[in-house]
Amino acid sequence: MRMKFNKSGQLLLVSAASLLVAGLVTACGTLTVDFVFVTSSKAAGPNNYGEVNVFEVNSESGLMRQIPTSPFPSGGRNPVAEAVSTDHTSLYVVNQDDNTIVQFIIGNDGKLYPETTTNTPGIFPMAVAVAGSNLFVLDTYQPLPTCSTAAPCSGSVSAYPLQAASGTGSTAVPAGTLGTPAANGGLSYWPLALTAQGVTADVLAPTGIAALPSGAEIFVTAYDTTVKSGAGYVFAYTVGTGGVLTPAAGSPWATGAGTHPSAAATDPTGKYLYVTDAANGNVWAYTVATGTLLGSAIPAGNQPSAIIFDPAASYAFVANAGDSTVTAYTVSNGILKSAGTFTTGLQPVAIGLDPSKNHFLYTANYLGNNVSGFDLTTTNGPLINTQNTPYASNAQPTAVAAIPHK
Repeated sequence: MRMKFNKSGQLLLVSAASLLVAGLVTACGTLTVDFVFVTSSKAAGPNNYGEVNVFEVNSESGLMRQIPTSPFPSGGRNPVAEAVSTDHTSLYVVNQDDNTIVQFIIGNDGKLYPETTTNTPGIFPMAVAVAGSNLFVLDTYQPLPTCSTAAPCSGSVSAYPLQAASGTGSTAVPAGTLGTPAANGGLSYWPLALTAQGVTADVLAPTGIAALPSGAEIFVTAYDTTVKSGAGYVFAYTVGTGGVLTPAAGSPWATGAGTHPSAAATDPTGKYLYVTDAANGNVWAYTVATGTLLGSAIPAGNQPSAIIFDPAASYAFVANAGDSTVTAYTVSNGILKSAGTFTTGLQPVAIGLDPSKNHFLYTANYLGNNVSGFDLTTTNGPLINTQNTPYASNAQPTAVAAIPHK
């Protein structure tokens, strides 16, 4: 029997077919501009591992949705940080409670395949960065017999050379595999210490790490837990062959009493370093070449937790964990000028930018259990919400990283 449709029915049928085609186009990935990886720290997977949610981002609307096989186990307990290789083929996830870095190979469809697991030199890794041919990891404590949560010691930073692909078959080593940590005398790490000031007993708690785009220099933020009034520092290191670190002249840079450096980022030109202060709700700008402050502190929101720049160095964005906002800034000759404040999910602790078109911004909202998405525009603020934001994630998201869709 042949069914007949009136004009209204025909229109409905055409509309349904169009929606089906649109859905298939999106599913096939032709509208997917990026894959975004969000670690969630609350144990949910096998062996009480954390999770990695993988979102695909629609190039037109910015809509984020998890790929069908997401989430993936993080390969350890309490994942707190992540980074991607410069060729976008590997994701590195830092699992704090296991002292490990897990390398995942990223498939063309965004799926994650665990490849190697490496123990960090120190205890409780809390931040990671990839730049040049090295991966840098920041540990909360040095691996000292006398050091524990009950008797804390200062943190440390280590550098792992990233290996090129080699071998075949069972001996194949994929690109981006971590090599042996760079040696500091008999150590595989560089302790955070105020020896230049003649102070050796102070306990320095690291909070963040940033690297120049070239990988030639890295920066570590920390604060002194043994000084009642609080004191913050920025440690600067030049990076040599094999990841060997050398303290830069004048390092560490003191941020002053009553400060709590919480995150750091370099601008795309490599001329300036920006450090957020969670205690006072502001941002400092430093000239990388000299370590000198560039102007006065720039106001941010309450408890700024992360900072990022667009590749053109036209805008900077700061996630404010204390009031669940993002502060946007225009950038001119290193100076930040506020361009508005925008609401996120509850307690944003990490921020990322779409690497394909530099058009979408995301925040991982720890207490909101979700991810907020924004569309970058030069006419409205400069941020507007993407379609259907925020997007549900596993519980307690902690970090965000992204690659362009191939």
